[in-house]
Amino acid sequence: MRIGLDAPTRAPRTHGGPRSGLRVAITLGPREPHEGPWRKSIEQSAMFLCLALQQADNVQSAFLVNVTDLAPDHGLPWDTRWQPVFSFEEVRDRLDVVIELGGQLDAQRTEYLKRRGTRLVSYCCGPEYVSAMQAVQFERRLRGRDLFVNQRYDAVWIIPQVAENSRGFVEVLRHRRAKVVPFVWDPVLLERRCEGLRAGGLYRPRQGPARLSVMESNVDVVNFCLYPVLIAEQAYRCRPDALRFLHVTNCERFASTNEDFIAIMSYLDLVRDGKASFIGRHDTPEFLAEMTDAVISHQWSNPLNEFYLEVCWQGYPLIHNATMCHDLGYYYPGNDVERGAQVLLEALAGHDRAWESYRERQRHAIARYLPRSPAVVRAYADLLDELMLCPLH
Repeated sequence: MRIGLDAPTRAPRTHGGPRSGLRVAITLGPREPHEGPWRKSIEQSAMFLCLALQQADNVQSAFLVNVTDLAPDHGLPWDTRWQPVFSFEEVRDRLDVVIELGGQLDAQRTEYLKRRGTRLVSYCCGPEYVSAMQAVQFERRLRGRDLFVNQRYDAVWIIPQVAENSRGFVEVLRHRRAKVVPFVWDPVLLERRCEGLRAGGLYRPRQGPARLSVMESNVDVVNFCLYPVLIAEQAYRCRPDALRFLHVTNCERFASTNEDFIAIMSYLDLVRDGKASFIGRHDTPEFLAEMTDAVISHQWSNPLNEFYLEVCWQGYPLIHNATMCHDLGYYYPGNDVERGAQVLLEALAGHDRAWESYRERQRHAIARYLPRSPAVVRAYADLLDELMLCPLH
């Protein structure tokens, strides 16, 4: 694992072939204490990408850089003694490539790097079009007149699951064509968080009716709890004896103050029978280990994310409609609530007969996303080679 910064500083380079021994920084942008789950997710994405780049044969060192004024290790979900984070000022003269992922460079820092011949990549791993659309329609302010759209990137990389809804949006605003790049995930943070949990946080069979969990983020339209709740309701109407309880997390504010949500939920048998709760945010590994026998999920234009991989890596049955990982968990198509309920009941009936082999199959399938996957490492090495061949933008 190559992290160090002790190599001599190179002179700026603006032409020639691909170079080995690249020094690559991936940005972080912590803003305030107790940030929401989306911010933590994007910081984890930065770390997973860093782990992949550290395996590439044309990379001398890959490391994380905080581009905010907060402490470099502020609020991160990992121990920085293991994966250190540097300030921008510490490394700005030692960089061949900066991948802007978890924090944005301003115009001044961009100009500084450009003068040195450093390549700048925009790495898009969130549904940016959806965020902008909702900001406009529902007055969820992004940054208003202070919004800075950098148009000096040398490349734009976008992960597959957000390319369909956001590719055109980022291409037009950033003045660059976007390349779809591999999604990267690693269980290292999940497994460290599971230390000390019952059975290491892994799924274990349990007697009696099933405890269902819906853990959608509920921050935008791409992952919302309503369809999973309807799937649980439909399954309960078919087999009330099979379901013990439904927990819906990240939902307390709707159940407390949103009259439309409260009205819809009041028509459900699960609610009328006192077998559903609508609660706040909970830590995923602990909630799975303590409260869950099966997870129901639904996505709309976000067909792959870390949550699905966390659930399946730990061996829990995941009932979902995510097309890019349809070979994981138990898949139902589109918005088909009836089929989703059938899949849920089938999973509850058969999962415990082969729960250990299920977990092994999940991990084998997830291996295609790991930072050590040869295909992932080669793809990013090739992207860096291509980037260094291009003239500076």
